[in-house]
Amino acid sequence: MGSLFATDAFNFAALTTAINILPNRYGLIQKMNLMPGRGVPTTKVKIEEYHGLLKLLPTTPKGSPGLLAARGKRKVREFTIPHIPYDDVVLPEEAQDNRSFGYGNKLTSTADLLAQYLQAMRDNHSITLEHLRMGALKGEILDADGSTIYDLFTEFNITAKIINFELSNATTDVKAICLELKRHIEDNLSNQIADSITCLVSPEFYDALTGHPVVKSAYDRWQNGEAHRADMRDGFPFGGILWREYRAKADTPEGATRRFIAANEGHAFPTGTSYFETYFGPGDFSDTVNQPGIEIYARIEDRKFRRGADLHTQSNPLPICVRPSILVKVTKS
Repeated sequence: MGSLFATDAFNFAALTTAINILPNRYGLIQKMNLMPGRGVPTTKVKIEEYHGLLKLLPTTPKGSPGLLAARGKRKVREFTIPHIPYDDVVLPEEAQDNRSFGYGNKLTSTADLLAQYLQAMRDNHSITLEHLRMGALKGEILDADGSTIYDLFTEFNITAKIINFELSNATTDVKAICLELKRHIEDNLSNQIADSITCLVSPEFYDALTGHPVVKSAYDRWQNGEAHRADMRDGFPFGGILWREYRAKADTPEGATRRFIAANEGHAFPTGTSYFETYFGPGDFSDTVNQPGIEIYARIEDRKFRRGADLHTQSNPLPICVRPSILVKVTKS
């Protein structure tokens, strides 16, 4: 008797395609398309930084030599793409004598179980990618255990910008602070122009911002009182910045729950630039060597005596901001 999983429906290409078309049920950053994915055929990426120079040119008498052109500085940095494997097991006893969910008399098949497991594994990869992408927006890409994979400010030799909005003070000029934030980002955009500036904030920061006396009147008048009729947490513009509440969290391998944005904090960034990217490296399989990577790979293999099957998935993502000087952390004390 042949293997249950030896059909075309369970081969590497089919499973990998299946897990990549399953719905991604997590990820505001994914929905914003802020960090589009790009497959690369290597496990490392090199990012070249180029500082262009803008210089005032003096007038000189005709016939005299011009100012000698100065070249911008180039620097290449190398980043290793993280490898994230995730495994599960499909056992016959999990299907035996069990009915399918939502059916009165249909028994569960191993194919049904496989579909459930693939979706669960997809969900875990998705929330992990969201966590990594949020780290790139904060300038510090963290592993599942909270350890630092890359501190982008250190890598690019930049001092992180932190702005305190002092929302506990009723007389704080919040709009002036918004303009300070915007000017910092605009000054560091180099040769690019942003579509807008977004700030993802914790619920505590959002409530303090929209409840501040200076902001509250604008919040109350927004589109003839729309804020009182609708949930504005998906985006409230003030001071030229789109403020959005961000509540993503997930359990760590140790069993703790980690909020992706800490209480009373937020992170601002420009949209519409090419400074954000997600690189997907190739899987560590013999048939994917030096091939452009994709978001998730999936494979299944029979266990000994065909007593179930081992299910393996992996992702090799590196979300990154290649110009961390455009990232701003906000606090509300």
